[in-house]
Amino acid sequence: MNLARQLEQGIAELDIQLEAEIQQKLLKYLGLLEKWNKVYNLTAIRNVEQMVSYHLLDSLSVLPHLWSGKWLDVGCGAGLPGIVLALAQPDWSFTLLDSNSKKTSFVQQAVIELGLTNVVVKCARVEELQTEEKFDGIISRAFAETREFLSLTRHLLAAKGKWAAMKGTPEQELQHLPDHVMVEQAIQLKVPGLDAARCLVILKAI
Repeated sequence: MNLARQLEQGIAELDIQLEAEIQQKLLKYLGLLEKWNKVYNLTAIRNVEQMVSYHLLDSLSVLPHLWSGKWLDVGCGAGLPGIVLALAQPDWSFTLLDSNSKKTSFVQQAVIELGLTNVVVKCARVEELQTEEKFDGIISRAFAETREFLSLTRHLLAAKGKWAAMKGTPEQELQHLPDHVMVEQAIQLKVPGLDAARCLVILKAI
């Protein structure tokens, strides 16, 4: 199966509507990732067909459960899920943060080549990031254990903002949350082509 068909089929299984132009840009991003990965070691996944499921569809699987507004992707790595979400939701704004300059260099280049106007890329440690306008949503995909993720980003969350943690099996981590945080939802996800547990945990301060 070619990549375009694989992506189209996966999007249909996720019951998401994405225009053909956006799907083409997702594949362009994948091409950039494959190319830069040979030099910068951005992802352990080398097979581009696997990247469709492991990266694109995995990132898209959370989309129906997120909300509009100003988003921070912490530990964005090669731009996941931030770039994928920014392509899918051009009306939302995204700040993509990572402390690895090689990775943020790639992400910045991808943003330029994809013509993304709703993305800002920052290279910094999250605990050192300061911003006047707080975020409506803070998401992470393989950044840290949940308690640490919450602790490091608390100063960046808007008053009514929420966290979205992309996890495999988070049950054990969720037993050690700080007292001021509660789980609003733990949503089991089924990612097409990915034979692994996936869960989106939405948390809020109380």
